[in-house]
Amino acid sequence: MYEWIKFFHLAAAIVWMGGMTLVILALRPVVIARLAPPERLGLMCGVLTRFFAMIWGSVALILASGFWMLTLSDMQLAPKGWHAMSGLGLLMCLIFAHIWFAPFRRLKRAVGASEWPAAGQALGQIHILVLTNFVLGWLAVLAVVVWR
Repeated sequence: MYEWIKFFHLAAAIVWMGGMTLVILALRPVVIARLAPPERLGLMCGVLTRFFAMIWGSVALILASGFWMLTLSDMQLAPKGWHAMSGLGLLMCLIFAHIWFAPFRRLKRAVGASEWPAAGQALGQIHILVLTNFVLGWLAVLAVVVWR
């Protein structure tokens, strides 16, 4: 059973990290280079709406499976990397919740009202926070793999 829970934990993390990789390194640069602001902002709002829905599922699965796996361990004996991964993962979840409830909400409202400068500002804030989560995610992977 533990192996299955760990599989779902890793699968959810891969969806989250892979999605951030796609958006940051592939989608965003092409969209900026090829689309005018109204089309760019509308497209990014639509993409993020679908992506963030997947992330809510990933967050739920990561938290539930991570908590379950930790309850089977004596945390005083757990590798330091587990502690680091847990802390970084919780921070990532909080940052994502902030993205969802603050700048993403402003982005959707601004795109719906065709207020392109406000939408651009909200998307810029989202970009910085997603970059932050991207770095934190890789630090969590590094910690759990290296810090035993």
